[in-house]
Amino acid sequence: MANWTQLGLQDASSPLMEELIYFHDYTLIILTLVTALVVYGLVSLIFSTNTNRFFLEGQGLETIWTIIPALILIFIALPSLQLLYLIDEVNNPFLTIKAIGHQWYWSYEYADYQNLEFDSYMIPTSDLTLGNPRLLEVDNRLILPSQTPIRVLITSSDVLHSWTIPSLGIKMDAVPGRLNQVNFFISRPGLFYGQCSEICGANHSFMPIVLEAINFSNFENWVSTFLTE
Repeated sequence: MANWTQLGLQDASSPLMEELIYFHDYTLIILTLVTALVVYGLVSLIFSTNTNRFFLEGQGLETIWTIIPALILIFIALPSLQLLYLIDEVNNPFLTIKAIGHQWYWSYEYADYQNLEFDSYMIPTSDLTLGNPRLLEVDNRLILPSQTPIRVLITSSDVLHSWTIPSLGIKMDAVPGRLNQVNFFISRPGLFYGQCSEICGANHSFMPIVLEAINFSNFENWVSTFLTE
């Protein structure tokens, strides 16, 4: 059963998601103030007994209610544009991953390592162990180092998919025949869950994404262990 803590955004695990949450809160404050002002004006108008049959125009008032909304839009647009440029900023990545969407699972290739690739399928409910989330756990997690600039190249082998991890502020479409990229920086080690956010067929709800962020030394050990198996 959902509770109030689940109605908001997930806790930020990347600088990008922190900026998105700040912008969300900033915009929500402005919308709340505008809504309160409009409601106050409506209530005052309804219960006011003052009338003026000969009041035809008020150029000063019209100027004010034209300029103020324009200023409000500017105060929203400037941080929004800054955030859009920040999202598209391409830094020099330390690690490049290729994520390929299939019906209905994900494949991952580590471009900086030879023969380091695997498929990631959802674990059926009947095979889950205690503590694993239903419809979210996979057999092979995407292992990445934390505190490291990472680039993910995203594409699809059949239909439209979407590689999405909300707590990292990542959502990028996987389009057949096209490479999209997303850059991010994981602030802390942990498990981060996501799902395909594009309606890609009958089993659309059954291709989750699980990213496990670990320390860089542990990541090197995992790579060496994976390549020797």
